[in-house]
Amino acid sequence: MPRRLYELCGADERLRFSPFCWRVIMALVHKQLPFESVPWHFCEKDALAFSGQEPPQARKVPVLEDEDGTVVSDSLEIMKYLDRTYPEHPLIGTGQARARLDFIRHWSETQLAPAIMTCVIADVHDVLTPEDQAYFRESREARLGNRLEEVQDLEAGKERLHQALSPLRALLADSPFIDGEGPGAGDYLAFGMLMWGHITGRHVLLDEDDTVQAWFERLLARADKAGIEHVRAADINGYVTG
Repeated sequence: MPRRLYELCGADERLRFSPFCWRVIMALVHKQLPFESVPWHFCEKDALAFSGQEPPQARKVPVLEDEDGTVVSDSLEIMKYLDRTYPEHPLIGTGQARARLDFIRHWSETQLAPAIMTCVIADVHDVLTPEDQAYFRESREARLGNRLEEVQDLEAGKERLHQALSPLRALLADSPFIDGEGPGAGDYLAFGMLMWGHITGRHVLLDEDDTVQAWFERLLARADKAGIEHVRAADINGYVTG
């Protein structure tokens, strides 16, 4: 059987925007492992019953179904599985490398994610199917305590993002990637968060002369070379960017 990765998508199934799925996409590219992408929507919980995630409302992607039938969910667990099963081209490493990954995970989820959310949360809603829009609005507005349109503030979000990216700029001053001369799991965690905003947002979030933008483009080039599609909502819908 082919290796399959179940990914969150928009109403247009070319829009694959989950930061956690992008972690795994780049990990598979890193490992040089071919895979089929399976589009999945928020409300298709039953389609993930095979993954063993319970209760049903807790089912989410990414889910990797390997060639031998092994099923793994959760992006970091998938990365660990890939390193165990396919040790060539390691992703995570040990010792200092693992400690660095733990820091990048915490930083990307507590600093990058809120900043990017402020930039694009209403835009994310707009790319979803009608059924997913209703689910997304109800669940996120309950969590945030406000309407999505009130939470989204592009200028405030971009300023917050610029500040949040300071540690990454410092790292990139000395090496082309977080993990040194070549990318690793830490790069893919941060890259995945930025892809969330890149795919869904109506506006460009990084300045062209930002060192982070250059790093981001290096990783996009790797995805391109591997034949990974990364269509933006702005390209489909004709949104004004800038």
